[in-house]
Amino acid sequence: MTDLAPPATLLAVDLGVRTGFAIYGADGRLIAYRSQNFGAASRLRKAAGSVLREITGLQHVVLEGGGPIADIWTRAATNADLNVIQIGAERWRERLLYAREQRHGEQAKAAADELARRVIEWSAAPRPTSLRHDAAEAIMIGLWAVLHLGWLDHVPPEVRR
Repeated sequence: MTDLAPPATLLAVDLGVRTGFAIYGADGRLIAYRSQNFGAASRLRKAAGSVLREITGLQHVVLEGGGPIADIWTRAATNADLNVIQIGAERWRERLLYAREQRHGEQAKAAADELARRVIEWSAAPRPTSLRHDAAEAIMIGLWAVLHLGWLDHVPPEVRR
């Protein structure tokens, strides 16, 4: 009997009512990314489970941030029997950005945007017409996660200058 299970995927979420998403495949490459404004926590609560069910082969949900919005995603992921990893921004920034790129928040956001664009290009994912900072940060959270899970051994040289 052959294994018909879809390849593993990972969803990285930059938490907020305006949420950034990035989906990675088991090969460590970015598949898709987007930003979505749910407008209110109540609408996010209703939508979270649907967002998770739409992703084929989803095994891991990686959340950046905490509080009530993280609780919404954690509950939805737990109900879907998914592995949840919750981190602070400092975790992925420490691994993916140089110290000089992290001196203050705006500098870190600019560096994340630049690095996210390189991940998009390296992954051959569709290029953005505009890339919101929450989607760029979700891409970085996801890159951190594929390294953390061992899906990639190191940051690809095409991504890291």
